Amino acid sequence: MSSPLLTLREVNEKVRHALQRYRPELQHCSVIAPGEFSSLLAELLRARNCLCELKATPGPLPGQAHEIRDALAEEMREYRSNLEKLRQILPSLQLRLLAERNRMQQAQSHVVAATAWAGASKKTLRK
Repeated sequence: MSSPLLTLREVNEKVRHALQRYRPELQHCSVIAPGEFSSLLAELLRARNCLCELKATPGPLPGQAHEIRDALAEEMREYRSNLEKLRQILPSLQLRLLAERNRMQQAQSHVVAATAWAGASKKTLRK
């Protein structure tokens, strides 16, 4: 089992990376891979499980030095800050993704219409 400090450090690193990729100034959602949200959710659940385990542990962990407790507290503060940042950018990210979906649906409609037109043109030329 990995230590809670290590787990929170890893989660914070991955959430920071996600925050960088989902910045509001990045207007194109095509840079977001389909599995990224699943990976981010998995990391958030991993942190939740870690924090639940810490909460269930009464008092300091055995052999836990003062420095480790301070480092763990700092990682927990950073995790909370990362969650707040994520909460702030998710609405704009959702709007960007919805706009991208709409753009893709329109492009698909154009392809379908162009295909139908090309098929009709071939029939007309054959006559």
